[in-house]
Amino acid sequence: MSAAASATFSLAATTNPLKTFSLSSRSSLPSASSISFPSSRNSPQRRLVLVSCTTTGDGSKPTILVAEKLGDAGVKLLEDFANVDCSYNMTPEELNTKISLCDALIVRSGTKVGREVFESSRGRLKVVGRAGVGIDNVDLRAATEFGCLVVNAPTANTIAAAEHGIALLAAMARNVAQSDASVKAGEWKRNKYVGVSLVGKTLAVLGFGKVGTEVARRAKGLGMRVIAHDPYAPADRAQALGVELVGFGEALATADFISLHMPLTPATSKILNDETFAKMKKGVRIVNVARGGVIDEDALVRALDAGIVAQAALDVFTKEPPAKDSPLVQHERVTVTPHLGASTMEAQEGVAIEIAEAVVGALNGELAATAVNAPMVSAEVLTELKPYVVLAEKLGRLAVQLVAGGSGVKNVKLSYTSARATDDLDTRLLRAMITKGIIEPISDVYVNLVNADFTAKQRGLRLSEERVVLDGSPENPLETITVQLGNVESKFASSLSESGEVKVEGKVKDGVPHLTKVGSFEVDVTLEGSIILCRQVDQPGMIGTVGSILGESNVNVNFMSVGRIAPRKQAIMAIGVDDQPSKETLKKIGEIPAVEEFVFLKL
Repeated sequence: MSAAASATFSLAATTNPLKTFSLSSRSSLPSASSISFPSSRNSPQRRLVLVSCTTTGDGSKPTILVAEKLGDAGVKLLEDFANVDCSYNMTPEELNTKISLCDALIVRSGTKVGREVFESSRGRLKVVGRAGVGIDNVDLRAATEFGCLVVNAPTANTIAAAEHGIALLAAMARNVAQSDASVKAGEWKRNKYVGVSLVGKTLAVLGFGKVGTEVARRAKGLGMRVIAHDPYAPADRAQALGVELVGFGEALATADFISLHMPLTPATSKILNDETFAKMKKGVRIVNVARGGVIDEDALVRALDAGIVAQAALDVFTKEPPAKDSPLVQHERVTVTPHLGASTMEAQEGVAIEIAEAVVGALNGELAATAVNAPMVSAEVLTELKPYVVLAEKLGRLAVQLVAGGSGVKNVKLSYTSARATDDLDTRLLRAMITKGIIEPISDVYVNLVNADFTAKQRGLRLSEERVVLDGSPENPLETITVQLGNVESKFASSLSESGEVKVEGKVKDGVPHLTKVGSFEVDVTLEGSIILCRQVDQPGMIGTVGSILGESNVNVNFMSVGRIAPRKQAIMAIGVDDQPSKETLKKIGEIPAVEEFVFLKL
């Protein structure tokens, strides 16, 4: 296929996505219009709400159900717009009964909004607002299926969480909680509770987002040296605060104090474990006001008992509340609080206002930047692009995993080849899904068409798009999608293009996404399960050798492809696997003499 024409344009970092996609409440369309999608016999139709719900069918105000305590300022904003029903401490049955009379629902973390809630709403529920960051208690898939937009309030509690992190840091260093309990027990043991100074000590901030940045700012004011690890942290922001960005390993090895501010994702789950504790400076002190699951709690107890970790201060736990007899909670060198990170009067009012504004805006038909589901795109486009949407997200996930830990992603180039005219190919959803694939593996942000451009701007990603028009039939919307990450280091050198970018390319074959190029090497492997990439000397027996190692470890291979420069030269072997190989299995592959480098990538 030859390229008949090429059209290139850039998505400026300052682009306001609302200007292009905003849906106004002044529209003459009915207030609850939606698009229905075909569904299986056993599941409800999927509807994506397209316009506002400023009035109900009889012309009255919409009804908003507030199921958990919300600050007065937020309630007042809601009451100015809608009928507000504040009903707290409802049973699930009571919520399911009441929800069919409501257009919006606001909850905190204590109310579970599962599929039953959406089924009971009978299509009336248009918006769910989560007053806070996490949305673990909301069934996003069910919300999307039933055409309900979900919004959250991710920014209002930033300062409160940072202040609590600093409070725990200082309280831990000076044994405030332990000495308080001792004095109240009638003791006076000054020598037992000698602390350590913060001045001149090194604090490693793991996760340099909003809260991490504010913790760093305050720690600098206390005279601490601050380093940070975050693959997406803007270098200019760190430099402005006098913070040095370092790799994960260096942060662990040099820190006197570690403060955790990362989301809980598959990549960060139990990121502090026996292996990582062993790499830390002896006597390190750890603060966690992020998510409990980022620490292996049993491993932390072992590290405390071994003297690797001198003290820990924890506001969050894997299971909340933790067991009363938890060895970690009861440990004499651990300070604990009951998830108080956002618990200030100011933060509670801020969250109330933020979620109220988001819910009112959503009911008015505005596209909120804090929306976490329901991309608003026509049924026809969604149906046609469905396999390419899957391909786009997986290419984004592959590309970001090829970036070495110490380098941040800033420049992203997306290329689409198609026989269709440039104005006949809507790439908004594809761009959003690539952004989703790049950002979500190391973030708690949920990315979709609604918030993709906004989220990319927040993360400092500069996205450019190129469309190459090919000769041929325009029957299929796309021939290939290419993702290139510029100005980064790669953990798999062969993934670099001739111009030095991490480059992956894919296409859809018979409805199934395939990886077709890594760097300059042609491959062909289905994007299902996970992938092992090996650069090797092209010689007989390599496929059998690697396959045997995987087979001996009961790892099923679903696809294998080899791309090479020339016979008996270098080649890239791409292996699709259904299961995650053990470290020992991967080590055996790396020890094969002809294997020059390899990497395991999760999809």
